[in-house]
Amino acid sequence: MATYSRRTRIDAPLSEVWDFHSRVSGLTTLTPQWMNLRIEAVRGPKGDRDPEKLEQGSQIRMSARPFGVGPRREWTSRIVAREEGAGSAMFRDDMVGGPFESWVHTHRFFADGGETILEDEVEYELPCGPVGRAASPFAVVGFEPMFRERHRRTRALLE
Repeated sequence: MATYSRRTRIDAPLSEVWDFHSRVSGLTTLTPQWMNLRIEAVRGPKGDRDPEKLEQGSQIRMSARPFGVGPRREWTSRIVAREEGAGSAMFRDDMVGGPFESWVHTHRFFADGGETILEDEVEYELPCGPVGRAASPFAVVGFEPMFRERHRRTRALLE
């Protein structure tokens, strides 16, 4: 699988950055407008609708139509891991039924004094077998502007 990562320092405490990223509202706020993201449904780990926080076992059904081109693509993001510790936190989601053959996104947060280090790491595989694997390095063309914008917005909102 190919990997993409981005790391940013946020001048805000870990607790605030973690709380913001633990909610669906954080996802919708940080997703660039050009993705045309629509949240279709959110379920908590016990099937509860629209949980306040995204815990392990939560599922978000969403769709996007980047740049308004082509049909909407639907998928479900599942929170498959979530951990909080002294000075760090993380959650991991995967994609079911989406445009990628495989997608695992790990969100990591590290306290550094009164600041937070935010790290996104995506392990992915494009569809179409060997052709998709050969094209994987070019996916950064789409990932870079999206994650750069997400990190820029996180800083703008929380600093």
